[in-house]
Amino acid sequence: QVQLVESGGRLVQAGGSLRLSCAASGRTFSSYMMGWFRQAPGKEREFVAAVNRNGGNTYYGDSVKGRFTISRDNARNLVRLQMNTLKPEDTAVYYCAAARAPGIRTGARNYDYWGQGTQVTVSS
Repeated sequence: QVQLVESGGRLVQAGGSLRLSCAASGRTFSSYMMGWFRQAPGKEREFVAAVNRNGGNTYYGDSVKGRFTISRDNARNLVRLQMNTLKPEDTAVYYCAAARAPGIRTGARNYDYWGQGTQVTVSS
């Protein structure tokens, strides 16, 4: 099992950049597929990005391709989401999640552990 804590969310202007971090506890961090999801008020939770166990493969939702980059540092038990060219529609609570098995990378139900989320607000 693993505990996840997100940080870095804040208010930013459209066109700006922001880096989110997810700190994981435990010794088995490298055993998990890691993902980022986001949820805006009244909307369904949306897949943002995922990275496989060794960091060699990344996956992105269509709405963030070319703007966001996910990475992981297994030595530090960290996952990061670099967000560039932010848009007002990126406003949401961003969640870090860990999956024990690959499953469907974009499916929230395939992730076993979740952080509490961090608020990202992009002003127009």
